Amino acid sequence: MLIGLSIRDVVLIESLDLAIGSGLTALTGETGAGKSIILDALGLATGARADAGLVRRGAAGPASATAIFALPADHAAFAYLDDKGLTYARDEDMVLRRQLAPDGRSRAFVNDQATSVGVLKDLGGLLLEVHGQHETVGLLDSRTHRPLLDAFGAISLVPVAGAWSAWRAARDKAAGLRDLSDRAAVETEELTLRLSELDRLDPRDGEETQLAEERALLGSAEKALADIAAARDALGGDALSGKLASAFRALERARDRAAQAGAPPEGLAMTRLTAACDAVDRALVEAQEAAAAVDSAADSFEFEPDQLEKTEERLFALRGMARKLGVAVELLPAVRADFAARLQAIETSGEALREAEAEADAAREGYLFAAQALSDERRAAGDRLAAAVEAELAPLKLEKARFRVVVEALGEDRAGPSGLDRVAYEICTNPGAPFGPLEAIASGGELARFALALKAALAGRGDGPQPLMIFDEVDQGVGGAVADAVGLRLKRLAANAQVLVVTHSAQVAARADAHWRISKSGDDHHTRTAVHPLSPAEREEEIARMLSGAEVTEAARAAARALIG
Repeated sequence: MLIGLSIRDVVLIESLDLAIGSGLTALTGETGAGKSIILDALGLATGARADAGLVRRGAAGPASATAIFALPADHAAFAYLDDKGLTYARDEDMVLRRQLAPDGRSRAFVNDQATSVGVLKDLGGLLLEVHGQHETVGLLDSRTHRPLLDAFGAISLVPVAGAWSAWRAARDKAAGLRDLSDRAAVETEELTLRLSELDRLDPRDGEETQLAEERALLGSAEKALADIAAARDALGGDALSGKLASAFRALERARDRAAQAGAPPEGLAMTRLTAACDAVDRALVEAQEAAAAVDSAADSFEFEPDQLEKTEERLFALRGMARKLGVAVELLPAVRADFAARLQAIETSGEALREAEAEADAAREGYLFAAQALSDERRAAGDRLAAAVEAELAPLKLEKARFRVVVEALGEDRAGPSGLDRVAYEICTNPGAPFGPLEAIASGGELARFALALKAALAGRGDGPQPLMIFDEVDQGVGGAVADAVGLRLKRLAANAQVLVVTHSAQVAARADAHWRISKSGDDHHTRTAVHPLSPAEREEEIARMLSGAEVTEAARAAARALIG
């Protein structure tokens, strides 16, 4: 809902701030007072085409118009802002602003974020409709016709959307298998070669780490054995034990000769010879034990002579294959399994492809059946809508006009979740004339009244917020009962939507919930347009003026009171 409009230096308006309520708001005033300026300013804020002529003569700065909308959290405008990357808060008002310089250049803003005029125009298309003498925005866009018909007929798109999703998924699956089949010959040869290489290599999970640790250990062991061998060489091997044994035997012979010569056992010579024998005997035992310990240490490092070479060869083979396939070594087992699975898929792809194509054909038939049912619903709803619109035309002085809803079948290449239909509204304004699109109506007033008839027929149908509807002189060229019929339908529309109407008809203005009088004042040098929200008494006087002209009579006031009710 539009809740505020601020205008600065637009044509004859220097500064104007308007608060706008719900329901039906009527804008009245003398011809040329500037009623259209209000709509021009609103159009400026919502992306309509604008030129430098909108800038007030003598303005110090650019013209600007700001439109403030209060929207429900689920309004489509927020999804649009998401798509454009613009920030917002769903619990705050949406502010559209545009500045227009005297040279015709303009700047656009959404919630004070600079954007393009195209963004304002797109948002304007979501937020308001204009039906008037010079333009009609909304109903002339054939893209709106199908959603409006679906809302009128309470038509659900869920079955068709579900069938469309199923068909698309089945079609994509079949296309993927078909592509796999096309590439099968070349890919099979490559996969078979790579898989045979991996099978021969037989990589295992964690093998690289294990081999690297083993290589490090074997390298250290080899160096340790070299050091042990050096220790054994330093000990002299068996030669040392032999020399010690010879020394021991020589010392024993010396002791025996000393004893034979009569040396006392407790004598110095015998004591020392005995000590020397004992020392050499201990050294012999220690040397033998040392040699045994060295041999035992060497035995603990025993491994195959070429084990280190084999470990390195295995490690290098794994890393070479990983480089060849462009993966890490630890991924080789997974790559091997993937190659095997792909080969298996290729081998069974023929049968899988036939099954997938059968599924796609069945899903297509299901979609076409649902789309045809939807088309039938739309044609039935179109007949009801045509009858409802034609019932509204006669009271609006369009009794000769005829209206129809065309539901045209599209090709399968245009299939989508909304079905296979192009929906268009067509009208025939004179008996015997051919039907044509809505824009074929020559008269702006007729087009606005026709839009009113269509909106009246659609009123209360469908979910979601209704856009602001603007009717500019929809009552042109009519009066009396027809003007009253126009006012009645505008009032009916305003029960569920916000409606602005620029009118010269007292019957229309009398139906309004709020009434603004547009007036122009000034002198030969300066002219200004002003907007006056009317009190009940002022409103009665304005409607009386509309009934009687320049001189307001008591009879006109009485008639105004009767119209207001």
